[in-house]
Amino acid sequence: MGKKARKRNNFSYNLDRKKLKKKMMRKSKPMIECPQIRKAWDNRKTAKQNLRDMGLAVGSKGVLPVNKAKDGPVDQTGLLKPYVIKEMEAEASLPTIDKTTCSNDMIEFLQHMIKEHNEDYKAMARDEKNYYQDTPKQIKRKVDLYKRCHPEEYATFIASLETGSSSGML
Repeated sequence: MGKKARKRNNFSYNLDRKKLKKKMMRKSKPMIECPQIRKAWDNRKTAKQNLRDMGLAVGSKGVLPVNKAKDGPVDQTGLLKPYVIKEMEAEASLPTIDKTTCSNDMIEFLQHMIKEHNEDYKAMARDEKNYYQDTPKQIKRKVDLYKRCHPEEYATFIASLETGSSSGML
């Protein structure tokens, strides 16, 4: 049979080799989201060596010896970068802010339902303004979400309902 003819590789002049190399290096290095680990990361070491120096582990297998006799704190004597753990613990101990909220449409809907039916979720489910045909449990969850996300607004709304109902009785 014979040899097959091969196409010769020609140099591509319209590619920027420096940019290609940078792009390749960026892909090969891991993108570390944690700022404490990223700051302490050494590119000349392997991932396992870096994490060991920081006192972290890749997996849970073989990390700590199992000693049933003593249940004390883990010693950090052999760590090269103990500040990483301290910074991560400090960040983890900060309180988080609940960012969930309700839309204006949902608030109007819930205020209408509470004004009309008070705490009767079955009646709310049968109301004609219940366009999305929410079940009583779904409406109850939405009301609880409204109470949790906007407690001041809910309290003022309930107070206005009570003053409106007491003045209407006279």
